[in-house]
Amino acid sequence: MPRAAPFPLSAALSIVVAACASVPSPQQPPAEAMRDAPFVIDGRLSARRGNDAISVAFAWTHAAPRDEFVLTTPLGQAVAELAGDASVGRVEVRMADGRREEASDWSTLTARLVGFPLPVGGLAWWAQGAARADAPHSVEYDAAGRANVLRQDGCEIVYAYGDGSTRRPSRLNLVCHDLEMRIVIDRWRAS
Repeated sequence: MPRAAPFPLSAALSIVVAACASVPSPQQPPAEAMRDAPFVIDGRLSARRGNDAISVAFAWTHAAPRDEFVLTTPLGQAVAELAGDASVGRVEVRMADGRREEASDWSTLTARLVGFPLPVGGLAWWAQGAARADAPHSVEYDAAGRANVLRQDGCEIVYAYGDGSTRRPSRLNLVCHDLEMRIVIDRWRAS
């Protein structure tokens, strides 16, 4: 089967959002950030890889082991729907023009679509300001004990928060290999 040509929209998979002065600390993040909690996020993502760039709005529903993403243009036009369920080993993307791609996991799907695997597995943790517990990582915390800079899977994520008391991030700047991404979380909702 011929390999599908890469398309820049799939950089948004590495979804899934400046920072205060960091204060390296041995503190652990709050217990709620250490678990893989369900959530729904509405936000915006811009990604750049080489000369390719994209900006999309997204709605992300996470309830492990399932993730669903709806991507739209900044004006609200549908671009793609992505869904994956780790318990059955199936992920897929459905494009607005009717094209579909499937794979057994996010890494395989993103490698096929953009030419290299993206660390989608970590995004649900990273969006909550926490490292995935099953992989090496380092975290720098701010004075409020929130993740300020997180490094994992060859990626560096820099966080910003809406105010001094907010526990969930409102912005993530992610650099991963040759991909640069900015995620703005407009709203956290209960799932």
